[in-house]
Amino acid sequence: MVAPLPRGFRSAEQGWPELHRIPHPPHRLPLLGDVLGTHRGTPVQDSLRHARRLGPIFRRRAFGKEFVFVWGADLAADLADETRFAKHVGLGIANLRPVVGDALFTAYNHEPNWQLAHDVLAPGFSREAMAGYHPMMLDVARQLTDHWDRAASAGRSVDVPGDMTKLTLETIARTGFGHDFGSFERSRPHPFVTAMVGTLSHAQRLNTVPAPAAPLLLRGASRRNEADIAYLDRTVDALVRARREGDGAGGGDLLDRMLATAHPRTGERLSPENVRRQVITFLVAGHETTSGALSFALHYLSRHPDVAARARAEVERVWGGTADPGYEQVARLRYVRRVLDESLRLWPTAPAFAREARRDTVLAGRHPMRRGAWALVLTPMLHRAPDVWGEDAERFDPDRFEAAAVRARAPHTFKPFGTGARACIGRQFALHEATLVLGLLLRRYAFHADPGYRLRVTERLTLMPEGLRLRPQRRPPGTDATEPAPETVRSGASRPVRRTGD
Repeated sequence: MVAPLPRGFRSAEQGWPELHRIPHPPHRLPLLGDVLGTHRGTPVQDSLRHARRLGPIFRRRAFGKEFVFVWGADLAADLADETRFAKHVGLGIANLRPVVGDALFTAYNHEPNWQLAHDVLAPGFSREAMAGYHPMMLDVARQLTDHWDRAASAGRSVDVPGDMTKLTLETIARTGFGHDFGSFERSRPHPFVTAMVGTLSHAQRLNTVPAPAAPLLLRGASRRNEADIAYLDRTVDALVRARREGDGAGGGDLLDRMLATAHPRTGERLSPENVRRQVITFLVAGHETTSGALSFALHYLSRHPDVAARARAEVERVWGGTADPGYEQVARLRYVRRVLDESLRLWPTAPAFAREARRDTVLAGRHPMRRGAWALVLTPMLHRAPDVWGEDAERFDPDRFEAAAVRARAPHTFKPFGTGARACIGRQFALHEATLVLGLLLRRYAFHADPGYRLRVTERLTLMPEGLRLRPQRRPPGTDATEPAPETVRSGASRPVRRTGD
């Protein structure tokens, strides 16, 4: 069943008094809208094509719904003004509310659980907390390299998005919730991943089907989605129940905070239902976008051996002979971080965020907006704006993020994690994890791409390279100092973890 419009939702026609001044694709069809030349599975990439033709603000209509897209740098910067604009829980995100309700990512601005959960959980992403997660990140990364070592020995290629998904799921599950999905011991994705992908894909599909026809066209898909949600709920309920029954404290991890921490000012605690919603949110959002970012970065490293060599040299210089790099050493990989940022520039794995007017206003002095009117910032196109990034904006170049270049650039032109108070709470966690993993992989392997591969991007609310395989080759002995005895690695994961079944 198609999710109802969010409370307070206003269509673009209601909120943009001069909508007729904003261009739209040619050949608009009655009732259907701007559907010619579009593909149901690639709405973001279709929007990029329209953006290049129509300019920094444009609109699209599909099945009676009008969407305004923004990618001009001045427009995006104005939308970042927190005094006039706030997060809008758009249709794609609103379609996830049957899964996670009023969790951090999907809560409406008026719902009190957002502020409560944010204030309770924010200390879980402090510098001290991040340093505590670091040994477990290393432990999970070692499982990945064990898996890639076997592939390298046999001369086999690896499924990059699949393996990055295993890595990031295990990382957030262990660091945040003391849980072990056993992902690297499986030949197929864990059922939690299958259910998660199902719910994300269904949420996107709801936006591409006329509302009146959805109950008929998506009857089978809706039943599968309900089963996927039920599986996610059962998995998380078992995880929470084990912690409540004294299976072992998490050393102050995110689940401990959800269950035991009161709001510092009001004394209020998260309800059991909201705990479940937050856990699912962190397990899904905490691994889905990071796995995509790592996958895109590895694609570009494999296609740019000069960049890979420069990044590898930095890892060897900064980490030296250290077997397990410390928390502080990761932040010193400044060029590796530039590689990651440049990958996120070209393909931000969360490809859009929506902003709504807090009051009647005029966007960038040109476009009147009534209170509640909203627009989607098309992040991959914002990150390609020629007036900001140059006429070669499609070219992969990590030096765009050299410190002087960043200082010279206008603010609010690089937004892979959203903006404002509702920006991603886990962005530092994701950046630390991804930088650490890239450093470890660069030091250990050379990456060989399939010469015939051309980047294809799959969309399921987030973006991911499709069909990306690389052949890892172990570097010569003596170039990798990351092989301590197994007990040395395992000792870093001091918190108990539980294994889940199917």
